[in-house]
Amino acid sequence: MSALLKFAHTMDWVSDRFGKLASWAVLLAAMISAGNAFIRYGIDWSSNGLLEIQWYLFAWMVMVGAPYVLKANEHVRVDLIYGKLKGNGAVYVDIFGLLVFLMPVMGFLAWISFPYFWNTFVTGEVSSNAGGLIRWPVTLAMPTGFALVWLQGVAELVKRVAYLRGEYAMDTHYEKPLQ
Repeated sequence: MSALLKFAHTMDWVSDRFGKLASWAVLLAAMISAGNAFIRYGIDWSSNGLLEIQWYLFAWMVMVGAPYVLKANEHVRVDLIYGKLKGNGAVYVDIFGLLVFLMPVMGFLAWISFPYFWNTFVTGEVSSNAGGLIRWPVTLAMPTGFALVWLQGVAELVKRVAYLRGEYAMDTHYEKPLQ
């Protein structure tokens, strides 16, 4: 179990780094957006490339930020039953959700999105907009993000099993959403 916990801690570290990357992508996208608005209305010039880089950054911030959200336990839950569980009940629900929903879906999405990325990379696909950008950097966000969420899911599964075995200290208090 110690090797698996080492993997989980390594994956936590990786997710932290990609979370920082996502936060910088937010800032960069906001700056590009503001600059683009200034250029468009201030000097009456525009570029499709500037518009596209904003949604490229948005794709990257969502896709590589998602593993951090899972690691930080800030992801969306259906709180109908979850919030009422006592003891280890929430941990068992997490394990069930990881095994039955998150990991199969993320694995499948990573699997089917990689050929799409690879096709855009090999063919050098470019946006059909005038002044548009090459597409492979944005399509790479999909298999990368899905694979990172899958790996973080494995890490979360390891931590929860280790917690149930008494080998890992984990905060099982989950904050209920404000309503």
